[in-house]
Amino acid sequence: MRILIAEDHALLREGLVLLLAGEGHEICATVDNGSDLLPALLEHRPDAAVVDVRLPPSFRDEGLRAVVEARRQIPELPVLVLSQYVERAYAGELLAQSASGVGYLLKDRVGNTEEFLEALDRIVAGGTAMDPEVISQLMIRRAGDDPLSTLTQREREVLALMAEGQSNPVIAKSLFIAESSVNKHIGSIFTKLGLPTSASGHRRVLAVLTYLRA
Repeated sequence: MRILIAEDHALLREGLVLLLAGEGHEICATVDNGSDLLPALLEHRPDAAVVDVRLPPSFRDEGLRAVVEARRQIPELPVLVLSQYVERAYAGELLAQSASGVGYLLKDRVGNTEEFLEALDRIVAGGTAMDPEVISQLMIRRAGDDPLSTLTQREREVLALMAEGQSNPVIAKSLFIAESSVNKHIGSIFTKLGLPTSASGHRRVLAVLTYLRA
């Protein structure tokens, strides 16, 4: 696939280029600052973008702001945020657009290259890949206005793993329960969140989006 990389650290940027090119992907563009990122995304329209949050000139949230705007103009553009920081405001806005095709991993917590490549494949396929620490920092509950209030503790655990982008077999293994039990919990989550059966192809994404917005 065609991938755009936005990373100001030269060694990391070149390392990502070598890794992804070695996997047979085409690097359609690399940028090292926030000013060039949005124009590059709109020009090249990559199959996926790997973006750091904090880029020059101000090293604040240029990368995330650029991909939020890019996904307004290119809906469902797959974006994998790879950063040392969780920028809550724009991360929440990115996910509010759609949880489909979005990943947010913390550099210090990516265990190996296989994990990174699997996350990239997952978001390109329309899934999610969220670091648990990112999810925990985005979880600001509003008292008396929690759409998840009817979920059991186990259903919340299942939904949290869904938000990370985990498959049903992985969820079952993580929670030490049968995969059939995972399916039942997910069905119950869909029902309690009021997700219509007519949206069956998207209910998993809608459930995750509800979780991340709550």
